[in-house]
Amino acid sequence: MSFYAKLEAAAHRNNTLLCVGLDPTPEACPARFLAAANDQKVGPESSIEKTCQALLAWNKAVIELTSDLVCCYKPNIAFYEALGQAGMTLLRATIAAVPQHIPVLLDAKRGDIGSTAAAYARACFDELGADAVTLSPYLGKDSITPFAAYEGKGLFVLCHTSNPSAGAFQRLTADNGQKHDGSDLLFLRVAEEAVSWSPAVGLVVGATYPEALADVRAVAPDAWLLAPGIGAQGGDLDAALKAGLRTDGLGVLVAATRSVTQADDPRQAAALIREGINAARTQSLAAQDKEATDTASQVSSAPESHRGLIIGLADLGALQFGDFTLASGKRSSMYVDLRLLVSSPYLMQAAAAAYAKKLATLQCDRIAGVPYAALPIGMAVALASGVPLIYNRKESKSHGLGKDIEGLWQPGERVVIVEDVITTGGSIVSSAELFRAAGLIVEDAIVLLDRQQGGMENLQKAGIRVHSVLALGDVLDLLSETGHIPEEIRQSLGLSVSVGEDR
Repeated sequence: MSFYAKLEAAAHRNNTLLCVGLDPTPEACPARFLAAANDQKVGPESSIEKTCQALLAWNKAVIELTSDLVCCYKPNIAFYEALGQAGMTLLRATIAAVPQHIPVLLDAKRGDIGSTAAAYARACFDELGADAVTLSPYLGKDSITPFAAYEGKGLFVLCHTSNPSAGAFQRLTADNGQKHDGSDLLFLRVAEEAVSWSPAVGLVVGATYPEALADVRAVAPDAWLLAPGIGAQGGDLDAALKAGLRTDGLGVLVAATRSVTQADDPRQAAALIREGINAARTQSLAAQDKEATDTASQVSSAPESHRGLIIGLADLGALQFGDFTLASGKRSSMYVDLRLLVSSPYLMQAAAAAYAKKLATLQCDRIAGVPYAALPIGMAVALASGVPLIYNRKESKSHGLGKDIEGLWQPGERVVIVEDVITTGGSIVSSAELFRAAGLIVEDAIVLLDRQQGGMENLQKAGIRVHSVLALGDVLDLLSETGHIPEEIRQSLGLSVSVGEDR
């Protein structure tokens, strides 16, 4: 698996953009690890070897406490080289301690040409086994090419760093220092040039300079950005993510080191940063949607107001393109699985907000989630809207209270059904019939995605108005526009696609 595939898989799995640096020093090592290493009576280890044993125990403890909260680890090679041979042994052992499904980004800032660059690349990738590396672009493309020759590796090129004097060179203009409008600043030239060298190139842009993050994102809309400076260096997390996030809610690696590793409780510290990251991601996605809504034509049916949500669903894998066999035995080029929303809380929040906006225009006392795919969505919508949730059981209970409808409700109340996707509308009709038989009023349903295969018409015949957040044709148009699917695939798909089950 390539670095970026592993990175995005870990980001989705752990719902995080946090990258924890592993930069141990003897001076900062917690006393308990030093004491434990000194108490060992095995072999004639030198003082530095015992120190490195303590540092390894510290690194392993941080990894164990945070591996479900991060999407990447970033050891800085300098802290290991400073400890000599024992330090390099420590680095190898630290990399080996990282779970295989989490990538390792070696912060080495290498930069040279020819055989020297090739030797650096062998050291980083072959000898140390890193998944990615930071590089200096000062010598141009020649210094990056030997690293790019390693298929599947990530390359993060220094662009605008987080240190106070970063601008001394990085903000020079490319016209020999004459006054300029800012579009030709050196760091922006680096960003434009570097991403053209290889699709493996990401950029290092310090979180302490949100305006630089925004400028780089404008010229490198698809690149991953490594943003050091959060925590001990005082970077503004919200501002950095607002400036640097891609429209899919990914694209920024938030690097934190001392604020996590030197905390009294590294897990709690990492969890708090992740929580802040995800809050900022949700706000950013909402802001994108609002901006698109404000600028989109009122007569246009294009889903610009939900651009971030659509791209996020595609990147999550909820919208997949390939060769699939349907339950009917027919073949399809697309598969829709909105159950995956449960694995991306920030996307679930965005979807729930879109449902809640539709719900606000309707009269209702309760919402009802259709089992089983729409039940977690229904709960998220209830939290977003404040409207209580009920749901019908697929199988009648023969024990306990024997209820077919779970939750609190009274006959005569209005219920809006919440479903994830609509094809023929059969599942919504079945639920509506059960609710109506119990004395509830059902006249409306909200779905996230209308497959445009007759479901709305079928439900209209059953006396149910359907309000969809997204229409499949518009979704395909947008994904073709953004390059997620080739135009020829969009045309060949038409509206004949597959979902997890026919609903």
